[in-house]
Amino acid sequence: MNKDLLPIGSVVILKGGDRKGMIVGRGQKSIETGELYDYSACLYPEGVLDSHKLVLFNQDQIESIHFIGFQDKEALDYQKLLNEKIDEINNSK
Repeated sequence: MNKDLLPIGSVVILKGGDRKGMIVGRGQKSIETGELYDYSACLYPEGVLDSHKLVLFNQDQIESIHFIGFQDKEALDYQKLLNEKIDEINNSK
């Protein structure tokens, strides 16, 4: 997992994609495989129409960033906590 994550609400296009996705989750785990991902996203501008259709992806799969989501103290505090968890996961490998 990457430590320099985009905030919730950021809008991106993935490599090889033609639709925008809006980040709705960070530090996501696949139910099927247990693999950790940097993000989950829904289609933009539709939003979450079906929670089973969220896309999981990592930072290196992003081709372009169209909008950076809102950040405040609460979001930055959460990013710090998430970074600590990422360090724990990386150090346990």
